[in-house]
Amino acid sequence: MKYGIKALMASGVLVFAVGAQGALAAPASGNAPVTKEHVQASSSAKAKAEPGEADNGATKVSINHASAEQLAQALNGVGLKKAQAIVSYREEYGPFKTLDDLKQVPGMGSALVERNLSHLTL
Repeated sequence: MKYGIKALMASGVLVFAVGAQGALAAPASGNAPVTKEHVQASSSAKAKAEPGEADNGATKVSINHASAEQLAQALNGVGLKKAQAIVSYREEYGPFKTLDDLKQVPGMGSALVERNLSHLTL
């Protein structure tokens, strides 16, 4: 699943790059030159026109209910082994009280937890 999303994002970047290149190469109407601001305005319009892609990254996973497979799939930098460590810790010590408690799991450092806070919920 992660690879599918990465491929989708990469193709979106490629399409945007080709589109932006064409926008810069197109002749300006009237006397106004094409500037970086024009390209940024069109890119923000594209981003608003495709809200489905933006929502894909906003999926949250519950650290108190998710399986190891679900955790591994949703969290950046967490494979099946670390996800299993999260589940084992939860089974041994009970549900997590705060998201910061995830730092107590072996292999889950502060940087890894901070990077994934937007993907986590209790």
